[in-house]
Amino acid sequence: MENWEEDFEYQRVRHYIQKRFQRPGLPNMDAMLFLIGVQELGRWKEGFTKEEKQDLMHIAVCRLFAADGHYEFVGRDDEGWPHYELNSKIPPQDLRAQEQLLKAKIVTYFNELEEEEGLLD
Repeated sequence: MENWEEDFEYQRVRHYIQKRFQRPGLPNMDAMLFLIGVQELGRWKEGFTKEEKQDLMHIAVCRLFAADGHYEFVGRDDEGWPHYELNSKIPPQDLRAQEQLLKAKIVTYFNELEEEEGLLD
């Protein structure tokens, strides 16, 4: 997939999230990671703490990179939070390349949800 196609797909997902949650603006990458983390946690609560929000974003990154074998899901703790184990480090990249990689992973994640549950229009 070419860069413009990846960018188009990423924007499509951002617009879906904006519409779905009736937000005034498009979500940034942190918001997208937070939502993926909440999806993986499987429950919502009002007032996640700052630490919990960071944990949710970490869960999202682990989930996104598990498909490549960098992380492996090892189970849930007593409170139901998912835990992953690092299997291999992600090769170092510059900031732009990291952002493009995360965008592609986010698109793949939402495309999988779309296939499973028919979420995106």
